[in-house]
Amino acid sequence: MTEFLVRHFIKDYKEVEKVSVRTAYGVLASIVGIFCNVFLFAVKFAVGFVLHSVSVTADAFNNLSDAGSSIISFAGVKMAEKPADRDHPFGHGRIEYIAALVVSFLVLEVGFTFLKDSVGKIRTPEELNFQTASVVILILSIAVKLWLGLFNRKLGEKINSKVMMAVFTDSMGDVITTGATILSLIFFRLSGINIDGFVGTGVALVVMWAGVGIARDTLEPLIGEAIDPEVYKEIKNFVESYDGIAGTHDLIVHNYGPGRSMASIHAEVPNDVDIEKSHEIIDRIERDAGENLGIFLVIHMDPVEMKDKKVLNIRDKAIRILGELDPDCSIHDFRVVYGERQINLIFDMVIPIEYDEAKRKELPARLTQRLKAEDSRYECVITEEYDYVAKDKE
Repeated sequence: MTEFLVRHFIKDYKEVEKVSVRTAYGVLASIVGIFCNVFLFAVKFAVGFVLHSVSVTADAFNNLSDAGSSIISFAGVKMAEKPADRDHPFGHGRIEYIAALVVSFLVLEVGFTFLKDSVGKIRTPEELNFQTASVVILILSIAVKLWLGLFNRKLGEKINSKVMMAVFTDSMGDVITTGATILSLIFFRLSGINIDGFVGTGVALVVMWAGVGIARDTLEPLIGEAIDPEVYKEIKNFVESYDGIAGTHDLIVHNYGPGRSMASIHAEVPNDVDIEKSHEIIDRIERDAGENLGIFLVIHMDPVEMKDKKVLNIRDKAIRILGELDPDCSIHDFRVVYGERQINLIFDMVIPIEYDEAKRKELPARLTQRLKAEDSRYECVITEEYDYVAKDKE
């Protein structure tokens, strides 16, 4: 069904890197979501009214909020499609994240409302009216929500959409909560004990937790999240694959919406190569990055020593000592300036961001001490910094 809808309603559906195609995916997901959720709301509300069940009614209004969420997603995707202008030179892609954030607030509001109603039902329970047909309808609603969730996940993975992945998470929460509602009805049928209010409370808490999760996932790119390790490797390997590039460091990626990223990186070039030749290589990499990676890349050029054996030996010595002190740290931009009575070692030192202030000061001091033990003339000029790459997930 998913492939059928994609092929028949999205032109050039394979070219997901195009903004227009990406928008078409978002519009399709929103329209399908609105249709499915309005249908489920009508069915569940009718069932909840007949059964006098707060948990079923909670499920119904949760579906109605999901329909509203799909409308917001539709508007967000369409607004995010707007091209760059004078006031927004990087486009409007982040509007999609804002839309997902609004969706999370709607989900939280529904959860809070029905948490209050469920607590009321615990205090003053109402008699349930078990009907096999109603349970069958709820089971069918689980099937619809499961399909809708998987539909959004598949499309979301194709275009890397936070909104669609949020809808997938919300749909899976609905599957769980509706299943819990069915269990409460069956339990009442078998035992005569009304646990509807308790199940309704569980439904509300799960809905609220889904809202918190959606908010967290959409706030990260808005606030500024660390670089995904895979993205880091892709950009780093791409730049270093060109002849004339000795290494890279200080990669920073700015997210301006799905498929809209700007990055800056420092590229090390041999210091004995003509600067115009190195600059030509840098320009070519920047152009190719836009075409092949879809990233607006800005490269800072760092000349480094590649032939002076004395400098290379000192650098290797500093790297070896730092590895003994803390293998999670690294150095780059290493230069040696010879004076009459001292030798200045000038370099940047990358320290993990999670280290406290005391440790951040201790490591450079210990490295300096160890290097001076090798040669008393060494004087270190260290610039402390940290990388912007997220930790690999276990």
